[in-house]
Amino acid sequence: MTTMKIEVDWDLCEGHGQCEFAAPDVFTIDDDGELEVLDESPGEDQRKSVEQAVRRCPTRALVIGD
Repeated sequence: MTTMKIEVDWDLCEGHGQCEFAAPDVFTIDDDGELEVLDESPGEDQRKSVEQAVRRCPTRALVIGD
């Protein structure tokens, strides 16, 4: 089974939360407005939502590595 590795450029992330809307099982914005990655290596069943999260990020802070 292939798993993804989510990489976040913390210098670019501004906590807009678009990733949370696209993949709520993988990303969340905490009470302080900071991104938390709930699952840094989600399974293939999450690929479509994670890819959407990457596309929706306005600062391009997210990358999927395999």
